[in-house]
Amino acid sequence: MKIGYARVSTIEQNLDLQLNALTAAGCEQIYQDKISGSGTDRPQLQLMIDRLRGGDEVVVWKLDRLGRSLPHLVELVNGFSDKGVGFTSLNDQIDTSTPSGKLIFHIFCSLAEYERSLIRERTTAGLAAAKLKGKVGGKPKGLSDEAKKTARVAESLYKEGYAIKLIADQLSLSRQTVYTYLKFRRVDLNN
Repeated sequence: MKIGYARVSTIEQNLDLQLNALTAAGCEQIYQDKISGSGTDRPQLQLMIDRLRGGDEVVVWKLDRLGRSLPHLVELVNGFSDKGVGFTSLNDQIDTSTPSGKLIFHIFCSLAEYERSLIRERTTAGLAAAKLKGKVGGKPKGLSDEAKKTARVAESLYKEGYAIKLIADQLSLSRQTVYTYLKFRRVDLNN
C-alpha cells in the first residue's frame, strides 16, 4: 500500500500542495504533521512508522518533509528498508525500489557520513588549536565563590558537631557535595 507523509512547520502553513501531490501519486493513506522538522516529537510520523508493513511504500512530496537532518533521513529510510518498505520522494525523484533510486539514496548516505567526518575533524582541530593557545575546555576547576561560602558554612556546622546528613539537609546539598566541600576546606573527617 502507498502511504503518504506530509508535514508543514507551522499551524498557519497549508498542506494542500503536498496532499494533492500525494493523492495524485496514488497514496491510499496520508499522515500529516503540523510541527517543526527540527522537533523530535512528530506523532503522526511515529504512528505511520509503527503501522508500516512489509510491501508498503512511503511517499513524501520532498525529502525535507520527512527527516530533521540528512543523518535522520538516512536512519528513517534504512528503517523502512529493514521492514521491507519502499520509499519515494516525488520532487527529488528518488524511488528506493529501483536500482537508480537506491544508488542516489546511498550517495546521500555517503554525503551524510562525509559531513559527520568533517564536523569531527573540525572539532578536533579547534580543540587542538585552543590547547596550543593555553585554553582548556570544560568546567573550571575548583569551587565558585558562592560554593566557597557554602563550604565555609558546612565546615562550621561540621565543627559544631552536626552530622553530614543534617548539614546536607540544611544546605540543600547532597551528602557527597558536603564531603567535597569539607575536603576543599581541608577538614579532618577521621574524627
